[in-house]
Amino acid sequence: MSTENSASEVAVISTSYGDMTLSFWPDVAPKTVENFKKLAREGFYDGTAFHRIIKGFMIQGGCPNTKEGASGMPGTGDPGYKVKAEFNDKHHARGVISMARAAHPDSAGCQFFICHGEAGFLDRQYTAFGQLTAGDSVLEQIATVPTKHGGGGEKSTPVERVEVKSIKIVEA
Repeated sequence: MSTENSASEVAVISTSYGDMTLSFWPDVAPKTVENFKKLAREGFYDGTAFHRIIKGFMIQGGCPNTKEGASGMPGTGDPGYKVKAEFNDKHHARGVISMARAAHPDSAGCQFFICHGEAGFLDRQYTAFGQLTAGDSVLEQIATVPTKHGGGGEKSTPVERVEVKSIKIVEA
């Protein structure tokens, strides 16, 4: 797929709180953008949930272990492969979507986060690949869902399921 065509597509994330629309940055993270779009087109994200929410920081989703009936701890799942990091100069500000990863730079696969607040300390350490163009009020609602302590001791596990009904790739 050409980068030109890629730039004219957006992702519509339909959640239990409404829709968010994201535009992509294929100029700085082409492989990450293509991977996200491929997984979305395959329905990989449908029925997952935002499993980690830190108000003022970010909301994280995309883990297959968050699907109803899935086994495995939320936050530890991947698509069966990893994507090489494409660190870039895009600033992690509110509305920016970036790939979640483990300690190793090339450990991202499918999990992503959307910044709720200023997160410049992540710049050039996480692969930012797009930004919210619509649905900021949905981001705000999700980011302010009450949370409790989860398995890692961090108070970031939502007390209610925040479902990602689907992620569709559509013409901008």
